[in-house]
Amino acid sequence: MHPARILALTSLAMIAFAANSILGRLALRDSGIDAASFTAIRLISGALMLWFLVSISSKKQSGRGDWGSAIALLIYAAGFSFAYISLPTATGALILFGAVQSTMIGYGLYKGEFLGKFQIIGLALAVAGLVVLLLPGLSAPPLQGSLLMFGAGIAWGVYSLRGKSQNKNNGDPTQITAGNFLRAAPLAVLLPIFMLGGISINATGILYAIASGALASGMGYSIWYAALPALKSTTAATVQLSVPLLAALGGIIFLQEPISLRLALASLAILGGIALIVLEKSKNR
Repeated sequence: MHPARILALTSLAMIAFAANSILGRLALRDSGIDAASFTAIRLISGALMLWFLVSISSKKQSGRGDWGSAIALLIYAAGFSFAYISLPTATGALILFGAVQSTMIGYGLYKGEFLGKFQIIGLALAVAGLVVLLLPGLSAPPLQGSLLMFGAGIAWGVYSLRGKSQNKNNGDPTQITAGNFLRAAPLAVLLPIFMLGGISINATGILYAIASGALASGMGYSIWYAALPALKSTTAATVQLSVPLLAALGGIIFLQEPISLRLALASLAILGGIALIVLEKSKNR
């Protein structure tokens, strides 16, 4: 694959992933749609887009997804939506990313991986960044929203670990993701039912949810999986550090959200710490 094509696909994928946070916050802050309905519409539209992409693909590979991954996907999507009722875009994206990476690093340690000196420093930096971000104070994010997003990040970390295992068995990542979305979508339809009269749907909110599901999620994952085979694993991990920064930029441009000193310092610590872990891991290999 030509380097320019790899760069274009990778950039589009990162923009799509950041757009999920921007669209979620726009919908749940401004449109009036409720979080359960947003989650259901997002997953249904994502499932339909991924099913369409798989159906027109010339590749005939294995991979159907499974119910365990589908449930992890649903927990992530629901936690993400309910968290963005109160969290600013950049803060939500940073907590989500930190929780995902913490889950995956923690699993590696559980499985017997060892951290080098610089990786330990990186882990300490990342943890300190999360602590600084969540400490009580005037600029601290809402605790309930933060916990919901952290839970969403853990669920996405579990989903990613399960997907990594499935991909090792030569499954097609897009097809596996489509299978997981198709399983999660019917479960997501049940979420608004449990709202007990708290459902609020409007055209603007529906459009944001469809854009998040079909474009930022469905198309985003498909583009990412197209670029991924051409990227080194370290490059793939490092480039994802851009997602919270792109989300923060989108929050400034589209939602006029300010960036506090606390958030800036926490971002430097969390993203810098994770970068140290990823890059040192590559050296050790």
